[in-house]
Amino acid sequence: MSAATLLSSQYMRFLMAGALAALANFGSRFFFSRFVDYSMAVLLAYLVGMLVAFILMRGQVFRATEGPWLRQAGSFALINILAALQTLAVSLLLVRWLLPSFGVVDHAEAIAHLVGVAAPAVTSYFGHKWLTFR
Repeated sequence: MSAATLLSSQYMRFLMAGALAALANFGSRFFFSRFVDYSMAVLLAYLVGMLVAFILMRGQVFRATEGPWLRQAGSFALINILAALQTLAVSLLLVRWLLPSFGVVDHAEAIAHLVGVAAPAVTSYFGHKWLTFR
């Protein structure tokens, strides 16, 4: 990814929308926990986060409100499933092989997970730009 792309206003809006969606996910779990058990609250909160992300990405980041929302929603879900798999793969690769080969043992799981979570910030952007909201 070029420096110009990383600094573009669209990419910054993408990151901000993702952060707001994550906050909606996290915060809504506390609301749902008042009515359902923890597992269900986490699942419902995840869905809230995905809905917030979709609405923000569609309307504010990629400005694709004229496109067919049902197709966009399907592509959005698919790219987010791939992002979750990418997060898992990167996290496991780092924690099981790469970090130990460099002698990193303290906080290896936290480091691996942080890098794993950050990895889709680039690939998801292009997936949504080129597929979901084209």
